[in-house]
Amino acid sequence: MQGEFGNFGNRRLPGETGTLEHGFPSGAATAPRQSGGAVDLTSLIGNTPLLRLGRITREHPGVEIYAKAEWANPGGSVKDRPALNIIREAERSGRLCHAKTLIDSTSGNTGIAYAMIAASRGYRIKLFMPANVSVERKRILRAYGAEVVYTDPLEGSDGAIRAVRALARENFGQYFYANQYDNPANWQAHYQTTASEIWQQTAGRITHFVCGLGTGGTFTGTSRRLKELRPGIRCISAQPDAAFHGLEGLKHMPTSIQPAIYDPSLAHGNIEVSTEEAYSATLRLAREEGLLAGISSGAALAAALRVAGTIERGVIVTVFSDSGNKYLSERFWDDNAK
Repeated sequence: MQGEFGNFGNRRLPGETGTLEHGFPSGAATAPRQSGGAVDLTSLIGNTPLLRLGRITREHPGVEIYAKAEWANPGGSVKDRPALNIIREAERSGRLCHAKTLIDSTSGNTGIAYAMIAASRGYRIKLFMPANVSVERKRILRAYGAEVVYTDPLEGSDGAIRAVRALARENFGQYFYANQYDNPANWQAHYQTTASEIWQQTAGRITHFVCGLGTGGTFTGTSRRLKELRPGIRCISAQPDAAFHGLEGLKHMPTSIQPAIYDPSLAHGNIEVSTEEAYSATLRLAREEGLLAGISSGAALAAALRVAGTIERGVIVTVFSDSGNKYLSERFWDDNAK
């Protein structure tokens, strides 16, 4: 498929608008990768590979399933995209300066992205996150020098949201509250970059977009732009099947504080995935495709396979948010060992 999807250079694709710079629309939230010479850290964000899943999809011979390998971002996850756009927009507006500390709630990946970018720009950062996130995530944040406040694990990401909101209200002038769940710069990052990349990498052949729900930013921004590029596309969201689940980074929307940026009207359908189903799919990725992906990627795969089972032909694209490196301390790898 490399020859089919190839390098599009500066050619405009159907539905694209704006001046193309290195193959990307002007105004994109991330800069393109450069082929030589010194680069800034943030220029490595975006332009991630699109991987075709071959062995796992053999039971659906008329369907192609692809996944964006978002672990190729320098912070190791899809959250590098919105974190960079949120910081850039705050810098442009003057809401973020070196006199203020960046604060936000996170389940891990956005916090890591903030911490990486903040360290490179000289900002102080304070994060609120559930105490039961993986050990690897905690150690990465410690390595970047972030201050972390751990919240009640039984309250999940909502507990971290409530804690950071309280701090922001009490000390408004001291902090820049990034507010990833309500900040439009989150979904705009995916509207400007993720969708355009998918469109180019599939040569406009995509028929279905499947995406897990955390903040809702990836689903909302990517779906919104893809619908403009191809009005007939089907966009399907995926989320945990219960309020209490083991899928770090994903939210069960009916029982959670719903992010203001999430637009459920964009979805043609919603698929609920159990923790066990996501674990199984994550293991299949490692053992059948050689992809050590994160648990939310397993959930995305499970949802994509369900969509594949309902169609005879199509091109399904999903997003693998991060690699499995941040989850290797989880027991399910050993519990399911053969």
